[in-house]
Amino acid sequence: MKRFFLLAWMLGFSLLRAQVQPYYNDVDLSVTGNQLKDNLSVKIINTHTHQVSYSQLWDIYIHTDSAGPGKVYLIYGWDNPDSDGDCHNDLSRDQTDHGGSAANCEYNREHVYPKSLGTPDLGTSGPGSDAHHVRPADVSMNSWRGNKKFTDGSGHAHAVGSGYWYPGDRWKGDVARIIMYMYLRYGSQCLPRNVGQGTPIASDPDMIDLFLQWNAQDPPSPEEDRRNDYLEGLQGNRNPFIDNPYLATLIWGGPTAQDRWNMAVESRTLSRSVRLWPNPARSRVHIGSSVPLKDVRLTDAGGRLLREKHPASGETEMNTADLPAGLYFIEIRSAKARVLKPLLIE
Repeated sequence: MKRFFLLAWMLGFSLLRAQVQPYYNDVDLSVTGNQLKDNLSVKIINTHTHQVSYSQLWDIYIHTDSAGPGKVYLIYGWDNPDSDGDCHNDLSRDQTDHGGSAANCEYNREHVYPKSLGTPDLGTSGPGSDAHHVRPADVSMNSWRGNKKFTDGSGHAHAVGSGYWYPGDRWKGDVARIIMYMYLRYGSQCLPRNVGQGTPIASDPDMIDLFLQWNAQDPPSPEEDRRNDYLEGLQGNRNPFIDNPYLATLIWGGPTAQDRWNMAVESRTLSRSVRLWPNPARSRVHIGSSVPLKDVRLTDAGGRLLREKHPASGETEMNTADLPAGLYFIEIRSAKARVLKPLLIE
């Protein structure tokens, strides 16, 4: 019986996360590449209406990083407290044990995107106190990381050589999504290539393949979801790559990340369901789909917009009587997908 309820809860959680959060209702998610990147960037910048102070982070961690009553999770940690006599690799810590003392096993505030690697320096306000970015970490672990750039590895968090840092198998996805968020939120001040070792992406040399790999290999945890929900209420904005890691795939390519909104499925469904008739057309073209449509646009072969409709269902039509014979395109968009169909006008 317990297994049944657990499976039912997990299925319900999965179905809930398959829905696009209302936060994105005014964002065009049917595009890809730089256009999608820009759309999400505008959204998380415009909705970041409350700036938290550096000193407020201690109280915020109680909610965003709760590891149970009176405890907070520590980024890069992995061990149960006191199980091996070494507090510095602890996964959690009493929420009141914060400060700057390594000897007393305290935790402090870790800039996942190191302050000094920002252009300019991130400081301790604005990007330097953004709670989506600054995470609780053991004082010694924070010091060992320093401002080392991220690099690939395996196992628990550790330094790689003298200048690189592997955040650990448990945390590499968190790190990737934080770096992506910082890039969209703060632009050239927080370029991914400045904080990681990897190959630049052809379509965007400021992004590197390392973070795309980590995002795909380590999907978001319930803890990431919880802190994202809380921070929307506090700061006003969300980290889109926690909500759906597949957004990174749509923007930069690379390995296919978890698609929590079933965007790939909807794209295939929309493509199969769209019908244009007659085609070739003369005075009128009908557009139909079993998927509810958001926008239907008629463009010429050069991409110039000629007609636009916002149907209330999956059916609409456009007058083509005044258009010269030739090749045109019908662009059909649903909430999460886009299809382009050729149309001949006789």
